[in-house]
Amino acid sequence: MIFTTKAEYGVRMLIQLGRQGTGHPVSLKAIAEAENLPLAYCERIAALLKKHGLVVSTRGAHGGYVLAKPAEEITMDQAVYALEGAIAPMDCFLDDHDGRVQCSHGTDGGACATKLLWTRVQMGVIRSLQKTTLAELIEFDSRPGVGAPSAAAPAITVTTH
Repeated sequence: MIFTTKAEYGVRMLIQLGRQGTGHPVSLKAIAEAENLPLAYCERIAALLKKHGLVVSTRGAHGGYVLAKPAEEITMDQAVYALEGAIAPMDCFLDDHDGRVQCSHGTDGGACATKLLWTRVQMGVIRSLQKTTLAELIEFDSRPGVGAPSAAAPAITVTTH
């Protein structure tokens, strides 16, 4: 299962917002520069995160984005679902919106010889994402030598007036 750059960039954007706390909005331009991401793509990703209630935006000279809830309450399954949609390990998996997986290969109600395997893979990934909070990623990112700001990825500076 491979996630797209939407998931990668979206999680990186959430980490940047989480590092700033909930007090001051951060511009997408500042996030894009800090993470070396294309601004236009960040705008599309931010719209998805906002649509799913993970971030809120404010307009104006000091506007930008903030987390919609504390980082401890944002799990990575919420983020990945907002950015990627349903998590399916194989292209033949169809989400029936009731939490069950149907396989497009089956001829008798979705029966598939490998469905058990891919369902277990899917559930393992989902459980891992559910157990991982944004707060954990922010803490991990702040460890020396892991993701601490460097010359390549400058920290965002928020100024208040």
